[in-house]
Amino acid sequence: MNAFEQQGNHEQQPARHQRRPRYSGTHPKSFHQKYKEHNLSAYPEIKEHLRAKGKTPAGTHIPVLIEEVIGCLKPKPGEIVVDCTVGYGGHASEFLKHIGPTGKLIAMDVDNTELERTRNRLSKDNAPVSFYHSNFAGLAGVLKKEGLGGCDIIFADLGVSSMQIDNPDRGMSYKHQGPIDMRMDDRLKQTGADLLNTLSEEELSKAFLELADEPDHKKIAQFIVNQREVSPITQTEQLIRIIFSVKGLTEKLWKKQNRAGFGKLHPAARVFQALRILVNDELGSLKELLRIAHYCLRPGGRIGIISFHSGEDRIVKRWFRDNVRTGIYQSASKNPIVPRIKEIMSNPRSASAKFRYAVIKSQENTTTQAIPQGPTNAKSGRE
Repeated sequence: MNAFEQQGNHEQQPARHQRRPRYSGTHPKSFHQKYKEHNLSAYPEIKEHLRAKGKTPAGTHIPVLIEEVIGCLKPKPGEIVVDCTVGYGGHASEFLKHIGPTGKLIAMDVDNTELERTRNRLSKDNAPVSFYHSNFAGLAGVLKKEGLGGCDIIFADLGVSSMQIDNPDRGMSYKHQGPIDMRMDDRLKQTGADLLNTLSEEELSKAFLELADEPDHKKIAQFIVNQREVSPITQTEQLIRIIFSVKGLTEKLWKKQNRAGFGKLHPAARVFQALRILVNDELGSLKELLRIAHYCLRPGGRIGIISFHSGEDRIVKRWFRDNVRTGIYQSASKNPIVPRIKEIMSNPRSASAKFRYAVIKSQENTTTQAIPQGPTNAKSGRE
């Protein structure tokens, strides 16, 4: 047999079956080991099993307040909807059902990995959707690219998706060991670890207080600065140990206390939240979205925002209230809409969600005005 024939036989041989990596114990524990949850189309029973226990399958996300969002924003056939934080596509799918084939959905997200996965899911239905890897602070530029003078609905869910929280590589959760990354958009330069190791003690303390209402903000900042003089803080478990030390806790003691009080906030939750908001400049992006929103809405257009902590909700509440007073918005929700007990039991991560919405005047077409340029610190208002 000559060399050519040998090569041909080699090419015709089927590829060897690759066994999946084994894990210890009877059930997978880490995010990446849960291969069935990452392939729910092949294992549909897994989703029902986990949802019945109030859990979210790895690599997926359960949208919050869907009935309330659709009921208040009232999407209609033929309308243009911008989902500024499309994520897993839960809210987007519901919008598509109501706007139909004559409408259009513009899906935006800073997380390009999840955006591509959602593009693949929604594209199977031949839905009228355009996808943009962009922060919602860049909404005006996206509408310009679409050749649109405005849209009928702007929606944003400011919460971190379950896919991001549960993935230890993202470093957004105190529940998993991993690098302190925390970037929603991988185009951003600075990670959470970068900020922990460079910000001054005063800057860290201020962030923990203002962005998360952390009562031990000063002492935690002091301990962080002392620790990084010995060695850099790069892993989630390092930061958790510092916080536990400040609060006089151990992992064992915390678990005992938590069992005694259902739903008690994890000692590291506030610090992780503050650091994530800081890395992604989430409040700066929110303020920019609110600033330009009414210029991007058609007459009678609606805007709805779901927030998950008091700082975000305060900003949205005040902006809607003040713009109703000035006559830009015709009306706005007076109180936040929150999940019902049934939803919280089914999806515990929805517990802190607050939904507010506003309606722009129907008589005046604000989209004919140029969007005024203003200072913004939004890091990811790019496209």
